Amino acid sequence: MSHAQVHDGQVQDVEVEDTRTVLRGTPVVPGVGYARVIRPGARPTPVVDDREIDAADRTAEGEKFRAAATVVAERLRDRASRSSGAAAEVLAANAAMATDRGWISAADKLIKSGRPATAAASAATDKIAAMLTKLGGLMAERVTDLRDVRDRVLAELEGAPEPGVPAPLEPSVLLADDLAPADTAGLNPALIVGLATSLGGQTSHTAIIARQLGIPCIVAVGGLDDIAVGTLVLLDGSTGEVVVDPDPATSRAAVAAHRVEAAAVARWQGPGQTADGHRVDVLANVQDGLGARAAAATAAQGVGLFRTELCFLDRDTEPTVADQAGIYGEVLAAFAGSKVVVRTLDAGSDKPLRFANHPDEANPALGIRGVRIALQDSGILDRQLDAIAAAATSAGASPWVMAPMISTPAEAEWFAAKVRERGLVPGVMIEVPAAALLAEQILAHVDFLSVGTNDLAQYTMAADRMSSELSSFTDPWQPAVLHLVARTAKAGADRNKPVGVCGEAAADPLLACVLVGLGVTSLSCAAAAIASVGAKLGTVTLADCRRAAAAVLETADPMAGRAAATAILG
Repeated sequence: MSHAQVHDGQVQDVEVEDTRTVLRGTPVVPGVGYARVIRPGARPTPVVDDREIDAADRTAEGEKFRAAATVVAERLRDRASRSSGAAAEVLAANAAMATDRGWISAADKLIKSGRPATAAASAATDKIAAMLTKLGGLMAERVTDLRDVRDRVLAELEGAPEPGVPAPLEPSVLLADDLAPADTAGLNPALIVGLATSLGGQTSHTAIIARQLGIPCIVAVGGLDDIAVGTLVLLDGSTGEVVVDPDPATSRAAVAAHRVEAAAVARWQGPGQTADGHRVDVLANVQDGLGARAAAATAAQGVGLFRTELCFLDRDTEPTVADQAGIYGEVLAAFAGSKVVVRTLDAGSDKPLRFANHPDEANPALGIRGVRIALQDSGILDRQLDAIAAAATSAGASPWVMAPMISTPAEAEWFAAKVRERGLVPGVMIEVPAAALLAEQILAHVDFLSVGTNDLAQYTMAADRMSSELSSFTDPWQPAVLHLVARTAKAGADRNKPVGVCGEAAADPLLACVLVGLGVTSLSCAAAAIASVGAKLGTVTLADCRRAAAAVLETADPMAGRAAATAILG
């Protein structure tokens, strides 16, 4: 028996089988977890304190606030240094937020007027959060991060324990409305065997980090608030189901079957190819040397996306060419002799640079971001390319270099000339529908394309990829998005140039097979997903992939697309 339930503007199914409730959300990371529920602990209550501090004490109160903010920033930086990939990036961004001049200045002003530090921190957060919410899009997503920083500063000011997810003593399933990046990045996959949130989308920070950690994950699940701590649940990250108080024998069997499948996946050693020998490069997404060395321990055949933002974030000044070259060299060394694709700086929007003088924009996601920063100040790009070239010379490597947010053939031509001047291989990312529609013209100027499905879905569907309410629109299985991928791949085939996918879509083993059927030549994903993608490819033929791709392109919605692919690929 089932009935429809409206949650956050979405109609979701809630089934009751016998006495068992089945909740459904958007599947993000495949896998099965069966354990008791835990939830994040209570966070500090934002302070409303009307006391007025004596004028003589205000300087000390301001120093106390700034010291607490500095401690929080240092803790987040330390976690970032011990993390890799998306986790390191979001922790670094949150560390920068803890010492953001706008937030600190707003709190300082309130303290100088007589407000206590705790009340000033809360009021300043409310002010900045209102501004971010008004901007909407990716900037609104930063409100969760800002409030997390506020809570950590409040705890430090009050001498309370740092807020966050409790460390369980036994395997547990974590349920939450949403998680701050700092909380998600700190999860232990050995003890958190499943994660489900009421909010979030497939490309939210929570989803991306969960995928990196390999934790089965579902987002945008209605009805989670009704599940009490300690309740046994069965979470299936492949189907998007959370079963409350499931049958123990059935649950243990599901976990056992998943472990058998996981063991088979773990034995996969590459290379990437279909069952009939069609080669497909299975590559890793990395952000620093630590992540690259971890990825090199897998069967990854190279790096399909080296995000370079990490060395630019949380800095008041631009890193020097030598500083950058050192960081890039670590990644090249980890994959010596293998393909490495470097993406130039993709900042702006939700990742502003302190030294780049970003303008205030009504809609930053549609503003000065990616290569558009370089179009305004080419010196930043020139110095980054110099650093990549220096690292390549030192390592004896020949990396491929691609630009984000390319929209026109003219931009591609301009970028390619700069890359070729330094003896490197030029390419661009396809994230804007205009670029997908003109892929053949763009390929006249560059040697390869890489499809970023996260942003391509966002811009194609006119839906913020961080919005849980719109997560069904930004699903990479959306037929309109896949039609643009198909068009891009055909342009590559017509010009005999490679076209890869480096968005989160490449981490879905079933969708990866469909992408190969569309003509994609390489797949780049989080290191944790490499084996599952490669193993799945090895079970199907190229003809299977092509039949599945054709069937998916005939569907009208993501659910139908998944069903069509499953019917052919299993």
